[in-house]
Amino acid sequence: MPIIEDAEFGKITVRRSAKATQVRLRVAPDGTLRASMPMYAPIFLLKRLLKNSREELHELLQQSQPKVEFKDGQQIGKSHTIIVRQAAKFSTKVKGQHILIDLPANLTLSDPQVNRAVRDSIIAALRVEAKSYLPKRLAYLANQLGFSYERIRFSHASGRWGSCSSNGTISLNIALMKLPFELIDYVLVHELSHTVQMNHSQDFWKLVGQGDPKYSLHRKLLKAEAPTI
Repeated sequence: MPIIEDAEFGKITVRRSAKATQVRLRVAPDGTLRASMPMYAPIFLLKRLLKNSREELHELLQQSQPKVEFKDGQQIGKSHTIIVRQAAKFSTKVKGQHILIDLPANLTLSDPQVNRAVRDSIIAALRVEAKSYLPKRLAYLANQLGFSYERIRFSHASGRWGSCSSNGTISLNIALMKLPFELIDYVLVHELSHTVQMNHSQDFWKLVGQGDPKYSLHRKLLKAEAPTI
């Protein structure tokens, strides 16, 4: 199936069908977007739908995320911790290295509205961590290994840890900050290798191996993790 690259949502798989009467987008099991289109519909119709529906697609992707249970004292990313406090009114915010949750007696962390609000604060905390750590680490690895890239961007509405576009833009999921440092490095080396080989050929994996000799192990370990928040 053909794939198009979107700067915000990453790779989108396109499936054409004789039964399709219009362009539709849905979330695939792996968390990425899939498009269904009539057989001879021009691809610009899909790109126009993407351009005009970004807010709706973000909401669709968020709704498809599995519900995650949070708890007091839970570590988030590399430097943040959830702190739950008894209070008369519910609120959640990021302050320093803490995600502060004021929780009334009639609510719990598993209540849907609380869960969504806490998740928004966690996204904010992980974005701070990602912007602080990932650009420096990516630049260091690129310099050490002789790669170059155009720019770096961040997202969380994706089922992928990272992607690299044909113009050299490397997109990284802020959920990377949940991973051990060696798995973060594997993803960064993987995407840097795509600046040279936009495929998964033997030459591509040879490049990955030069930057991460244990890439086979790290690739296996990464499959047990989910790029969701």
